[in-house]
Amino acid sequence: MLVVISGAGGVGKGTLVRRLVARDPKLWLSRSWTTRARRSGEAADAYVFVDRDRFEAAIAEGRFLEWAEFLGHLYGTPVPDPPAGTDTLLEIEVQGARQVRRRVPDALLIFVAPPSAAEQERRLRERGEDEDRARQRLAKAAEEAQAAAALGAVEVVNDDLDRAVAEIAGLIDAARRQQA
Repeated sequence: MLVVISGAGGVGKGTLVRRLVARDPKLWLSRSWTTRARRSGEAADAYVFVDRDRFEAAIAEGRFLEWAEFLGHLYGTPVPDPPAGTDTLLEIEVQGARQVRRRVPDALLIFVAPPSAAEQERRLRERGEDEDRARQRLAKAAEEAQAAAALGAVEVVNDDLDRAVAEIAGLIDAARRQQA
């Protein structure tokens, strides 16, 4: 099974994904690639950080399940190669979720929404986004929510971390039962 967690910047996708993987040994997280620089305080394994030339070479070689340019940087998911007996979890932008939906129609798409725009802005600033980048991400948020709804993604509001993790885990468990 392929599970896609998407959402605008600052909604808490990374935190949710870390908790889900720690909770469920049957989830395998595919690391996305990006051409952006690592943020201050960001884990070294949050992405595979590469330069544009290397990323574009991987595109030319057909090594991505999905990829997109977002706010001037390239982001992409290598074609997954999960360990046997695991389900693949992707943490990607909505543009990527759209590509995954076309290639893997039965993927479980989950869109994480913030409890409010003010809380999303607070989270962006807390993680070190500069003023201009935070504004750009906030401006894209409504567009991303509409795109996710059009894809049939299930929306989960990240207003309480434990509750949101439990809700997503429940969606994954239900999808597994349907596939069994």
